[in-house]
Amino acid sequence: MIAILHKYFPELTVTQIKQFELLQSLYEHWNAQINVISRKDIELLYERHVLHSLGIAKVMSFKSGTKIMDVGCGGGFPGIPLAILFPDSQFYLVDSIGKKIKVVNEIASAIGLTNLKAEHKRAEEVKENFEFIVSRAVTEFPAFYKWVQNKVSKKQFNNLPNGILYLKGGDLKEELKSFEKRVVLYDLKDYFDEPFFDTKKVVYLPM
Repeated sequence: MIAILHKYFPELTVTQIKQFELLQSLYEHWNAQINVISRKDIELLYERHVLHSLGIAKVMSFKSGTKIMDVGCGGGFPGIPLAILFPDSQFYLVDSIGKKIKVVNEIASAIGLTNLKAEHKRAEEVKENFEFIVSRAVTEFPAFYKWVQNKVSKKQFNNLPNGILYLKGGDLKEELKSFEKRVVLYDLKDYFDEPFFDTKKVVYLPM
């Protein structure tokens, strides 16, 4: 339940708490029509989707005016929870499946998110640049890197250099071999106590 968010993010404002609270009923409603979250996970929405998305916030606190693209956002993760947490940053969510983008736009509108735009598009078609690219395990990391390598802005003003923040689980040694000198791994078990996070990581690649 939403108590899990208070545990790790005690500074949430009244508005943010209300927005997070609305997610359960909205995702249940939309999931019944368009399957964006597995049936077994909908009960654990706050742990497995919302808090998992906010793992990125434990690594990186986006400054006001930061532009972030969420690639392959599915039903809106990690983009929607991050957009709630960072209302002064701009989020652009893309997915190649149009009906998932419909869900994202409906939910964003229902909770009054004004700093999020979602479009039915592939990452390769996006012309803009962003300070950060985020995603949640849409594909193997080398393939993802190819999609987004030209989309990172040169304008630096955050605490970490611009780059990719990628949520991924399991043993990543082989997958990240060609990036091993540049990539930084953050274990989510260092931030969250729940067993679900034991093998989950944020992969950070400065560009």
